[in-house]
Amino acid sequence: MGFEGYGTEGFYDELFLADGTPRQEFGKLVNRINSLPAGAFERRQRAAERNLMSMGITFNVYGDTRGQEQIFPFDLVPRLVHSDEWNWIERGLKQRIRALNLFIDDIYHRQRIVRDGLVPKEIIRSAQGFREQCVGLAPPLGIWCHVTGTDLVRHKDGQIYVLEDNLRVPSGVSYVLQNRAVMKRTFPNVLRGMGVRRVDGYAGRLLATLQQMAPTASGVTRVAVLTPGQYNSAYFEHSFLAQQMGVELVEGRDLVVEDQTVFMRTTKGLERVHVIYRRIDDDFLDPLVFRPDSLLGIPGVMEAFRRNRVALVNAPGTGVADDKVVYAYVPAIVRYYLDEDAIIPNAPTFMCWDDKQRAHVLENIGKLVVKPANESGGYGMLIGPHSTERERQDFRQRIQANPRNYIGQETLSLSRVPTFVDGQFEGRHVDLRPFILYGREPFVLPGGLTRVALRKGSLVVNSSQGGGSKDTWVLTSPAGAPAGAGTVTP
Repeated sequence: MGFEGYGTEGFYDELFLADGTPRQEFGKLVNRINSLPAGAFERRQRAAERNLMSMGITFNVYGDTRGQEQIFPFDLVPRLVHSDEWNWIERGLKQRIRALNLFIDDIYHRQRIVRDGLVPKEIIRSAQGFREQCVGLAPPLGIWCHVTGTDLVRHKDGQIYVLEDNLRVPSGVSYVLQNRAVMKRTFPNVLRGMGVRRVDGYAGRLLATLQQMAPTASGVTRVAVLTPGQYNSAYFEHSFLAQQMGVELVEGRDLVVEDQTVFMRTTKGLERVHVIYRRIDDDFLDPLVFRPDSLLGIPGVMEAFRRNRVALVNAPGTGVADDKVVYAYVPAIVRYYLDEDAIIPNAPTFMCWDDKQRAHVLENIGKLVVKPANESGGYGMLIGPHSTERERQDFRQRIQANPRNYIGQETLSLSRVPTFVDGQFEGRHVDLRPFILYGREPFVLPGGLTRVALRKGSLVVNSSQGGGSKDTWVLTSPAGAPAGAGTVTP
């Protein structure tokens, strides 16, 4: 059993052309899957799922009162990206993160972009991610957003768009690394023969980025990963990254601030911590500065940060650039700070705080995707073409009651990748979350997390709403394999 009978159904398919033939650079993968004996692919899919469960690759769903861990669904058909396209994506992401970092730094200092009239002051002040407490902060090297996950989608015309930026505590990179580990076990010869760029150096890159932020240049640099605890939906990732970097995984109760310096409690006494890779939101980071009822944070850590006695990664306040209304200004932000046009465009977006654009959204709500400015995980949004009249009317009322909180976007026909469902290959919609590290220079992990909407026809790829993932293969050559690779058995 292979791809016989598989159809693109009018969508942009990442693996096949509209006539059903493989895209030139990806034909080797199609041929290798087609050559498998009957039932072999399904057996390998089941083996991959068992491997994921035995490796502990699970997540918790917020709001699930049962507290049950679930395996993050994984599909064995990889998503392929040829080298020329990846080089373009990489340039675009590096450009974007440089501009966004300059924007965040400006917002918490002179606010030149506001004074020059490119971004309205009221948009910044009303952004849920803006933190007045961060005004005047000077993080090491002037870097605020050290770890970013930027979501990309491809439309039916083949154009790639940025759907949103995630600059606070983006998650998912552990699945990238573990998906690749599973593929190495399942299709080792195919992986080598296709000439796929490696991702297993990410933990070392992350650790180097964190160490570059240390407030002292001499002696031992101690890094810790700060987690809310085992009930957080991304706890597996927190523990996995700490283990891969060889650093301590800590909770707020494990750290203490004395003389504006952060220490970790150990069996040998207090030991200084220089860099905290924090995986908790701003609001819970320091009860003396943000939420006073937080039991997850570290009292006094913000003062230690302000005095350059500890580095916080990502820096508090980066969420101002996560706001989906601010997102609409990113092309202008790139031009303002870099004097360049954005390489990767935004998805066409309408801001409901603007009277004219709001009228367009209200009139065309059945054709658009409507999103709240600060929600994530696919929650709180309306997909117009798949909505009922009652749902559309509800969102009209929400928009009119709080126009600042909503944007409208054209409904993109997300590209699809063949996915193994109920014993056969069917097309499912995907997005891509590449991960960018920003220390002295930006680094983009080759590939990223391909999330797949496992429900037929669904555009929602989030794991909490039935989505899964695929391994993303960035090829080292446009043809899909290095010269002389020869024939490789699956």
